[in-house]
Amino acid sequence: MSSVELIQDLIERTREHINKAEQLKQLPLETLNWKKDQKSWSILECVEHLNRYGDFYIPEIEEKIKHSKSTSVDRFKSSGLGNYFANIMLPKEKLNTMKTFVSMNPLGSVLHPDVLSKFIQQQHLLIDALSLAKNVNLNTTKTSISISKWIKLKLGDTFRVVIYHNQRHIAQAERVLEQVSEN
Repeated sequence: MSSVELIQDLIERTREHINKAEQLKQLPLETLNWKKDQKSWSILECVEHLNRYGDFYIPEIEEKIKHSKSTSVDRFKSSGLGNYFANIMLPKEKLNTMKTFVSMNPLGSVLHPDVLSKFIQQQHLLIDALSLAKNVNLNTTKTSISISKWIKLKLGDTFRVVIYHNQRHIAQAERVLEQVSEN
C-alpha cells in the first residue's frame, strides 16, 4: 500500500471518530452511563478505555516521529505481527471479545462527558501526528506497544492498531446506544 494512501485512510477514519464522538456529546449523562448489565461497558466506559490507550500511544508516536532520522518512502509494508494486531482490532459482525488489562479497564469508573472531550482532543493530536508522519519512513520508524516495551511495531502498523482499536470501541459505544433505545 502506498504510504500516502495509508495515512489518508487513517486520517479519514479518525475524522469519522471525531464526528461520532461529537454526536455522543449531545446525549444526556444518563444515556452515556447506561449499561446493559454490571459486566458491560457504558458508552463513556468505551471511550475512556480509548483515552487510556491514547495516553500511552500518542506521546509514544509523537516522540518516535520527532526523533526519526528517516525520510518518507512511497510504500508501506505491514509486518506479520503488526498486520495481525491491526486486523484483530477491526470491528466485525460477530465481535471477538478480548481480555482488557486491568489498568485499561474503566469498568465501574465514575465518568463524565469530559471523557468525550478528551477523546476528541486525542483524535486531533492523532491527525497532527499522521500529518507529521508523511515526512518519515513508516516502515523503519518503530514504536513500543502498550503490552511490552520489548516488542516494537512499525509506525504504520502502530497507527493502524490504534485507529482500528478506536473504530472497534466507537462501534461498541454505538451498539450500547442502540441497546439504550431498545430499553
